[in-house]
Amino acid sequence: MAISVTHQTEAVGTPAGDGEIAAVEWNEPHVVEMATGKILGRTSASDGAVEEITAGSGLVLSAGELAMDTHVTGRNRLINGAMVIAQRGTSFTSATTPANNDDAYTLDRWYILSDGNDVVDVTQETSVVPTNGYRAIALDVETVNKKFGIAQIIEQANCIGMIGGEVTLSFKAKVSATTKLDNVKAAIIAWSGTADTVTSDIISAWGAEGTAPTLIADATYENTPANLGLTTSYATYRVTATVDTASTKNIIVMIWSDVTDTTLGDFLYITDVQLEVGTVVTPVFEHLRVAQDLINCQRYTYALDGNGRRMGNSFNKTTTVAEMYVIFPVTMRTGATLTAVGAGSDYAIAYLNTAQACSVVPALATSSPFGTTINLTVASGLTAGQASNGFLNSNTGRLILSSEL
Repeated sequence: MAISVTHQTEAVGTPAGDGEIAAVEWNEPHVVEMATGKILGRTSASDGAVEEITAGSGLVLSAGELAMDTHVTGRNRLINGAMVIAQRGTSFTSATTPANNDDAYTLDRWYILSDGNDVVDVTQETSVVPTNGYRAIALDVETVNKKFGIAQIIEQANCIGMIGGEVTLSFKAKVSATTKLDNVKAAIIAWSGTADTVTSDIISAWGAEGTAPTLIADATYENTPANLGLTTSYATYRVTATVDTASTKNIIVMIWSDVTDTTLGDFLYITDVQLEVGTVVTPVFEHLRVAQDLINCQRYTYALDGNGRRMGNSFNKTTTVAEMYVIFPVTMRTGATLTAVGAGSDYAIAYLNTAQACSVVPALATSSPFGTTINLTVASGLTAGQASNGFLNSNTGRLILSSEL
């Protein structure tokens, strides 16, 4: 690329011959040459000559434009921001396990924050999604006149590079109608308590309509939440903050409806949530391959479901109890807790070419980040000391092993 520079003053005279410069030629444009892939500016202190600057990491200078490199991976510090992974299930109501309670995890890594239980039903949305989108989370009002939202806690190891600097939260969202859901806000929150021992229910008091909820001790808003003005069409919204609370250990993001006048059946849809370093929103959301998304989620939750699925090898401890060992596909954050969905008969033990339904739901025996032992109980018929195998006996049964923050 060449840039022409013309002097501000004009000289007069007769052009010189070859090899000579006459004053009149002072008026001609001069060409400034520069290296490929550079931009002009100045990074040195004080005033001075223009300098060539290299496009920084994550930037591409091409076709006359400076843009973010959409191929840069790992910039989104949130997991499952596109709401693709749903190991616990795709629908959460007051009648499901897990239920749609305040402080309950739903789609992987995301949990509800609401002013009471059964405020919103939660579903993995497959049709009301952005253009060329795939999934979203849908929050459907079930108890009117209550505030509600979703949040995600970021593990301390994944906060490196954000604490002490500027970060930007962006997401796509819409509402079913603006008559009621007319004040949706987003916040970047610092946790300054014990690292990775976060009180997930960070709301102390929800407060009046339009007033941001009061947070519990050790939780601090890093931005000033404001009405983002959602409409009935998907758009991208953003907030930026400097994470400068002293002794910050973890970062939490929260998106919520801040109104207390809602109508049954109002919907809030959210997807493509990302948190990245800096003040610039990457134009293209970082969609990971679904297998990678699942692996990232399985550090925090591992679920076993599907009729006939073998859960793990087991050892008959007594004539009624077999101890099954489940190996995690990835190292979990900590040893897991267990939620067994359904009834005992939704689980079974295969032993000597026969299957016996369990009499009670499986129970956790021991757990580590690498795997867990689970007790399976039948009425009778096992031979102590023999090998067996635990499996799911229906599509209702599901074991949810969790080490969420």
